[in-house]
Order: sequence, then C-alpha cells, then structure tokens
Amino acid sequence: MCKHILNAQVSIRSPCCRQWFDCALCHAENQPSHPLQPTTEMVFACKKCKKCFRKQVAEMEDADEYCPHCDNHFVLEAVEPKARLEVEGEDVRRDARMLRDERVKGKEMASVWEDEGEAVRLG
Repeated sequence: MCKHILNAQVSIRSPCCRQWFDCALCHAENQPSHPLQPTTEMVFACKKCKKCFRKQVAEMEDADEYCPHCDNHFVLEAVEPKARLEVEGEDVRRDARMLRDERVKGKEMASVWEDEGEAVRLG
C-alpha cells in the first residue's frame, strides 16, 4: 500500500532491482543504495485483477491507460494524503463521552438523608 499516492491502481516493477513498488518515491525509500533506472518498457501489475502486463512508455495512447485484462483505468490523477490535525481519542460519532455540553445541567447526586427535596416540592 503506497503512502504517497492513495489511489494507485497498479504496481510497477523496477528494472534496476526487479522488485515491485507502487510509485517512484516508494522505491527511493526502500532502496536508498541506487536510484530508479529509467526505461522505455514498463511492467505493471494490476491491483484489481492481479495480472501483469507490459507497456511501451514512448508509444502510450489513450487506450493504453486501461488494464488489458480487466479494463481497470490505471492512469489517474494522483490523490496524495493531506496533513490534518486531529484530536486524540475515539470517533465522537460512535463514542461521545469525551464531549460535554456546558449548557445542559446534570443531575445532582441526591442523598438518602436529605429532606430538602420533599420540602421544596411541597412548597
């Protein structure tokens, strides 16, 4: 799973070390000893149908943007992760115990020995 491109549809086999990566940045992180070797023929593995295929980069057309086995469109605009600030804790939609509304008054703890509760109600 690529942390640089969230919608990667294919894995690419690097010609230099013959390992599979989702993007060039993943190759640079995992193989710091050598740079990615440029090539005109690329080997892809579709993540939808799990089949491999080759494409000539110099002769890429609009029809070559799809997997030849399952027609998965793999040339997409990359969706990259965005930095965001979050509060530590569980999802408040599931567990709202960490949120407290100051406008709502809670019930006070009543004691068995207090008589004021009955007297106030009687007037």
